[in-house]
Amino acid sequence: MAYYLLPCDRLIPKNISVMSTLPHPDLILFQGEKPFPILPAVDHYAGSEKLMLKALGVQQGLGPVFDITCDCEDGARAGAEAEHATMAADIVMSGDNHFGRVGARIHDITHEHWEADVDILVGRAGQRLAFLTIPKPRSSADVVRQIEAIRSAELRHGIDRAIPVHVLIETHGALREAWEIAALERVESLDFGLMDFVSGHHGAIPGSAMRSPGQFDHPLVARAKCDIAAAALANGVVPSHNVTTELKDIDYIRRDAERARQEFGYLRMWSIHPNQIVPILEAMRPNFSEVEEASQILAAAQDKHWGPIQHAGKLHDRASYRYYWELLKRARATGMSIPDEATKRFFLQ
Repeated sequence: MAYYLLPCDRLIPKNISVMSTLPHPDLILFQGEKPFPILPAVDHYAGSEKLMLKALGVQQGLGPVFDITCDCEDGARAGAEAEHATMAADIVMSGDNHFGRVGARIHDITHEHWEADVDILVGRAGQRLAFLTIPKPRSSADVVRQIEAIRSAELRHGIDRAIPVHVLIETHGALREAWEIAALERVESLDFGLMDFVSGHHGAIPGSAMRSPGQFDHPLVARAKCDIAAAALANGVVPSHNVTTELKDIDYIRRDAERARQEFGYLRMWSIHPNQIVPILEAMRPNFSEVEEASQILAAAQDKHWGPIQHAGKLHDRASYRYYWELLKRARATGMSIPDEATKRFFLQ
């Protein structure tokens, strides 16, 4: 199985003006509006230094086709929160972080150490943090408060970038205000926290809904997943699916990811074990034939300076170009091989 290294940081060319004498799709298709963020399709959680380093080794082998989240919430031992956050920040800044795709999860807003988490992580690793994940907000006001703390830490420590924020939707209040949360500045991902969501129903949802098939079939859980995906996608934010608890059965893991992608519209999924990374990637990839079609359509459109074209007897214009351009970027973000012509036109720097 071959994977291909992608440019680090953003999976969008940085010097698009020198790539071609023809207009690049990022310059034409998103004028005056926010492009949809193209994130790696897997968010891999690691809670200890050993597991973080192991994940970095896997990432170096596969390329930046998955993110790593250093977990400073559940991963931190009580009483050693500062030491754990410092270690995570050092991992982010280490030479082993080849691609700049390592983030961190802080404590929730009710925990006494969350502000120290922010100060340590931003102060020591703010220039390279791919994102910060906010867990268990009870409302959009909680998210606003924590984003303001991140902004304040950036100013205090001289960080000249706005660190993206991922928000875990796992409480009744956060689900109720998911649309408001998704619309907040800096938010680029809404993540579903299945376990805490089920636990928050005080036994009204059975434990079987924490795993398949219940996690997809129970009406209250399915409703939450649909609401989160709809809120995220409507606001230009990536919906990220909860973990699967299966660690060894690759087909089981792949089926969970396929259902998340195909039935609920999730474009990204958590991983908690290295065995889960590749089957999730495989499930999240676009269809190869559609990738080839996208490459052909976009090349023809670029040659026509993004005016309408016919392809295989069908009319295409900028509305469909946007779909195919985002599909092509998602394919690249999952490590798929892109046709050479499309690579030369759109991705070479």
